[in-house]
Amino acid sequence: MTIVVNGTARELATAATVTAVLTLLEAPETGCAVAVNAVVVPRAEWPQHILHDGDLIDVLTAVPGG
Repeated sequence: MTIVVNGTARELATAATVTAVLTLLEAPETGCAVAVNAVVVPRAEWPQHILHDGDLIDVLTAVPGG
């Protein structure tokens, strides 16, 4: 299936989860927020949140400093 992550199309296996996307991106385990189709997905739901073909995923990472 094809999803769009931060504006870039990516191919993933069917029934991939938010956690699978973060692993693919090598995103840090803390300091991240994820929205799927403009709806924030709580961290506790990442392992169970199944993605679908065409989903738009935004991954935001906190940057220390000011």
